[in-house]
Amino acid sequence: MIMISACLLGKNCKYSGGNNENPCLIDLLKDKKTLPVCPEELGSLPTPRPPAEIIKGNGYDVLHGLARICTKDGGDVTESFLKGAEAVKKLAQSHPINLAIMKERSPSCGVCKIYDGTFSGKTIPGLGVCTALLKDLGITVISEESPLSPEILTLIKESESSYPFINGFS
Repeated sequence: MIMISACLLGKNCKYSGGNNENPCLIDLLKDKKTLPVCPEELGSLPTPRPPAEIIKGNGYDVLHGLARICTKDGGDVTESFLKGAEAVKKLAQSHPINLAIMKERSPSCGVCKIYDGTFSGKTIPGLGVCTALLKDLGITVISEESPLSPEILTLIKESESSYPFINGFS
């Protein structure tokens, strides 16, 4: 089963109220079991919501209490992001997840890069808090921007087939 950021499948859960629908991914996964997740919504954040960025760190730093996740106006939403990441972790532990495809640059789902915490649009190398937890579980995590290597294509091919999308939202 493949866990995927719900916004990539067209769910309007992005901070702005929109989505990041990726038709290529939807087509690639059309006959696979998927578990769409939005850590921010699972963390009880509303949609739409103010944009948030990790301040002075990455997802691992947030998990260890060394960095916070704040909105542009200074609101601290760290606890909501942690709550959502923990909810996704529980879903991953209760389903046979062999791959996660997450939204790059997100403070929850970023895989290789996240915004730098200045709300300037600049990115830095790093990962989001949810991605950090998934990696700690030993799950292979890629972003929608990752090249599809033979190893990743094998994981997708080996994923259980012929089920519609499974709604991972509470």
